Amino acid sequence: MRRRLLALMVVSGMALMTACSGSSQPEKTTAAQTAAKEEKAEPESTEAPKAEASEESKEESGGGKVYGYITPGPDTWYQRNVEGFQMGAEKDGNKVVVLNSDYDVSKEVSNIDSMINQGVDGLCIFSFNESGAKIAAEKCAKAGIPLVSTDSVGTALDNNGNDIVAAIDFDWTEMGNNYGQWFADNCPGENIFVITGNFESVPCQRINEAMQAKVDELGKNKIIDIQEGEYNPSKAITVAQDAIASGKDFSVIFVMNEDMAAGIIQMLDSQGVADQYKVVSQNGSPAGLPLIKNGKLAYTISSSPGWEGLVSYQVLNQYATGKNTAVQQQVELPIMPVDQSNIDDKTKVVPWEVDECYWDLTKEYFPDLVQ
Repeated sequence: MRRRLLALMVVSGMALMTACSGSSQPEKTTAAQTAAKEEKAEPESTEAPKAEASEESKEESGGGKVYGYITPGPDTWYQRNVEGFQMGAEKDGNKVVVLNSDYDVSKEVSNIDSMINQGVDGLCIFSFNESGAKIAAEKCAKAGIPLVSTDSVGTALDNNGNDIVAAIDFDWTEMGNNYGQWFADNCPGENIFVITGNFESVPCQRINEAMQAKVDELGKNKIIDIQEGEYNPSKAITVAQDAIASGKDFSVIFVMNEDMAAGIIQMLDSQGVADQYKVVSQNGSPAGLPLIKNGKLAYTISSSPGWEGLVSYQVLNQYATGKNTAVQQQVELPIMPVDQSNIDDKTKVVPWEVDECYWDLTKEYFPDLVQ
């Protein structure tokens, strides 16, 4: 909504999260859009980019398989996803070539061509736009290179007969259902104001639609409005302030990620009205967990990019090694509700930074991937 930083820089500037280790990021798609507006310093190259110097080429790998990973940018969410992928490869003695698209569509296409030219044994793409995964599917199908698409919300599946191995994602629809149920159980009769990421983001669309449907079905709450925060804490604060100043009748604020939520919570504190609102969010990130602990964030759902990266690797490696030849797989990581009762349980609040608990979680939820 990914479902992956500029938003981190804003929130860190507020000095709100000094107790946090590591960093956080806005939801994936729009972080890319925001960064894309500002990363124009260098002219575009017409040549396919080279792999990072720290990565070995296929010829230099000295055995094992060489997989490619195309990432949208260097921001925290994406980097953690790469690290999860690398975690699996390192355990198996395989190598990973990483290319960064810098939120640039033409560079992403060049990166796909570069990976194909290098003859990687398999490719994982985390595209910052929905067309990127489809382009990769077409090109990889022609080249005979297996492809896994991460965080594409299944848009690369059934792409004009260009089969991919799998689409790896979070269950955004079930998240929306879960939020709707939580509202009914924990704040019946209260109205909800939603600050989503952006309306074009498929993860946002999935959550919003499912949440609205569940709220309507249960009849305990009412969503009075949905506005965009653009995954920008400053923008989200302004949207929340305007809604409060307008006199809209609501006492629950749903915010699509915890960087925006952190800014809104600080604003509510500074205005002395924090006790009048419940703030609910999504991510389970380093920015959000301390707010759960101190009670300022009422509820969130954990979605670990590191674990998602490991699952992406496991699915791709199984196909490339012939252990599982299935294609067109839709692999959805389970939702992990987070509140004060389970905040210190890694099996419920999955770390963003790579952690050995990923193996136990994968064995529990995807046992076929760890055989």
